[in-house]
Amino acid sequence: MILEIVTPEATLLHSEVDSVAVPGINGEFQMLNNHAPIVSLLVNGTVKFKGANIVIEEQFKNQFTNNKGEFTLSIKSGTIEMKENKVIILAD
Repeated sequence: MILEIVTPEATLLHSEVDSVAVPGINGEFQMLNNHAPIVSLLVNGTVKFKGANIVIEEQFKNQFTNNKGEFTLSIKSGTIEMKENKVIILAD
């Protein structure tokens, strides 16, 4: 699936991933390939994602941490939409 992370400043990521976990308003939840469509609010926490061929542009690499193939990004709040195997996260 495609993951796109967008902030008011820039699009931080547009890459193929295998899984995405986000801090939802009712707790953390995860999406895998071909997940059902969903829209949710996000709260302060960490976006986590994994994949074999994740590409992060050099100018944004310092915003992500990589722990044994699991990438993380801290957010304050946001919105997530999963539709047609594409995840878009609008994050602060």
